[in-house]
Amino acid sequence: MLEHAAGQPWIYPVLLVFFFIDGFATILPSETAIVGLSALAMHRGEPNLWLLGATALVGAMAGDNTAYMLGRKIGLDRWKWMRKPKVRKMFAWAHYELDKRGAVLIFTARYIPWGRVAVNYVAGQTGFRHKTFFWLDAFACFTWVGYSIGIGSLAGHWVHNNPLLGVGIAVAFAVVLGVIVDHTLRWWHKHLEKKDAEKKEAASAEAASAEAAAADAGTAVKATAGVERSNPAG
Repeated sequence: MLEHAAGQPWIYPVLLVFFFIDGFATILPSETAIVGLSALAMHRGEPNLWLLGATALVGAMAGDNTAYMLGRKIGLDRWKWMRKPKVRKMFAWAHYELDKRGAVLIFTARYIPWGRVAVNYVAGQTGFRHKTFFWLDAFACFTWVGYSIGIGSLAGHWVHNNPLLGVGIAVAFAVVLGVIVDHTLRWWHKHLEKKDAEKKEAASAEAASAEAAAADAGTAVKATAGVERSNPAG
């Protein structure tokens, strides 16, 4: 299907819709499309990689910002799929991480399919500054497009005499690398959560220690005052 569509003029508006929808509902294989078409472009010269990249960038940013606006307007429980336990858990994760490290999360979540949808909605629902979100998301989408085209181009160049094999290798490589990136980013965010918890425990222990010291000091003062009253000087 990708090979047939690669040279058609309608491929760009169709891809624009793919990338747009992928920003607020992970139901279309946008990564597969851009990686596979990039591999084909190395053999056939079609589609144009610059137009492909621009289409992906505009569509991804439009989808992400649409999710942001939906999160602001309708919240996180309007639709049935939003109320599923797995989705609720993802929303809770995004809410916690966005509060702690918003810039890092918006950038890295672009590489986690369900993660980016959750972050986009939660950013809008929590009132995260839209201008800041827009520019962070633009940078994230730009690097994501370069990453996806780079994978496809590398695979297409590697298997130079068989374009379909190049597409297959590119898609398989993208899936495997995507899983690795997904798990790596999740592990990193969990590591950061663990560090936050340790800092919170340390701060709580320090506060408890200070409170105990203050209580001991107060007891000592009262005891001293009692001695002075029972045995006045002179």
